[in-house]
Amino acid sequence: MTIRTRKRAAAKLPLNQIIDGDCIEVMNGLPEASVDLIFADPPYNLQLRGDLRRPDNSRVDAVTDAWDKFSSFSAYDEFTRAWLAAARRLLKPDGAIWVIGSYHNIFRVGAAMQDAGYWILNDVVWRKTNPMPNFRGKRLTNAHETLIWASRGEGSRYTFNYEALKALNEGVQMRSDWVLPICNGNERLKNEKGEKAHPTQKPESLLHRVLVATTNPGDVVLDPFFGTGTTGAVAKKLGRDFIGIEREAAYREIAEKRIARIRRFDRESLEVSTSKRAEPRVPFGQLVERGLLNPGDELYSINNRHKAKVRADGTLIGDDVKGSIHQVGAALEGAPSCNGWTYWCFKRDGKKIPIDILRQQIRAEMADRPN
Repeated sequence: MTIRTRKRAAAKLPLNQIIDGDCIEVMNGLPEASVDLIFADPPYNLQLRGDLRRPDNSRVDAVTDAWDKFSSFSAYDEFTRAWLAAARRLLKPDGAIWVIGSYHNIFRVGAAMQDAGYWILNDVVWRKTNPMPNFRGKRLTNAHETLIWASRGEGSRYTFNYEALKALNEGVQMRSDWVLPICNGNERLKNEKGEKAHPTQKPESLLHRVLVATTNPGDVVLDPFFGTGTTGAVAKKLGRDFIGIEREAAYREIAEKRIARIRRFDRESLEVSTSKRAEPRVPFGQLVERGLLNPGDELYSINNRHKAKVRADGTLIGDDVKGSIHQVGAALEGAPSCNGWTYWCFKRDGKKIPIDILRQQIRAEMADRPN
């Protein structure tokens, strides 16, 4: 029943589309509790005072667009509270949000998020390997931006693919400081004049890490400040559905062309490492029920020192010891515990095969079942 309800809600969503309009109005018009993740790159309200120039007096291509200008901090705060409220209404109960910003705005945004009921999970420092230098020499080089990752509420069971992030980091637990380059080279989109298509285009590597970490294939990801479509491009590659909201026609046009060129990765490539605890539980008795092992079959210890016989109820008996695959293995080894799945083997064509192979076979079948 729950799955059917979720599918009906998803059918109303403008999936894999870029919507023209004000993000607050558009979000308020979408179905409630219909989005798994929101990635938001809102205006930073940089408060620039005139042109920024290099020592040679050449002008720096900074953010001077009207969409980044607010009359006051209070006006910016009002805007922030409005779009955060609209975003939270859209999130599913176990949904989450990422917001990226600089020192100009991220602290104000963070306070507004807590006031709105979001539960902050981490702040992540994106340390840029190639930041723009501080040309005036009056401040430290601004070499990072901050991301806030928050669940919809304190009790939300948000997605976090811990093992996948660990695999991305060569088997080491991922930290909250991410060292990635800014968007440049061939990835930097240009307009017809050869200029930057967008002043704050984010690198795909950043969105790749965010989406692999906190979404699953088939999830719906919404970006209310879509720009040139980095979120949509990465979502499409990774088998996620996206919804983009962008009021600037020039950005929408570039994003549409960009995403049209993207090829979605195949299903096998989208699979990521998962925690053993996250895998479905398969009792040993199910192997017997399914006929993968039969009552009377003999199992052999991985070290060749012991053997035991399978019983109809999924227990083993060996050397007058009866019990589960774990209990019998521990008793025979004189150990306080034993992982029976890796301890016991069966024989096929004279070769010993761990019984865990049969468990993984059942798990694979469970994963292939339609929802």
